[in-house]
Amino acid sequence: MAKNEKPSETVDFEKALAELEGIVKQLEAGNLALEKSLALFGRGVQLARACKEKLAEAELKVSQLVKDKQGLFSEEAFKEDKD
Repeated sequence: MAKNEKPSETVDFEKALAELEGIVKQLEAGNLALEKSLALFGRGVQLARACKEKLAEAELKVSQLVKDKQGLFSEEAFKEDKD
């Protein structure tokens, strides 16, 4: 990924998530040299940010159909449930 490109524009969400999961497994194993661990950690932070941005973009695009009192459906912006 080029330094002037935004991670969320260049990374496929599923691929980024899979790569991030692989990085986590490698770091959890704990058998890497410090430099390799730091490099993987940095890449993991980039991927986590890219995934977060992709999810935020997706949330803005998501809408849901809501049935009103007359039984008609209308489109309404996605509302996050806050428990």
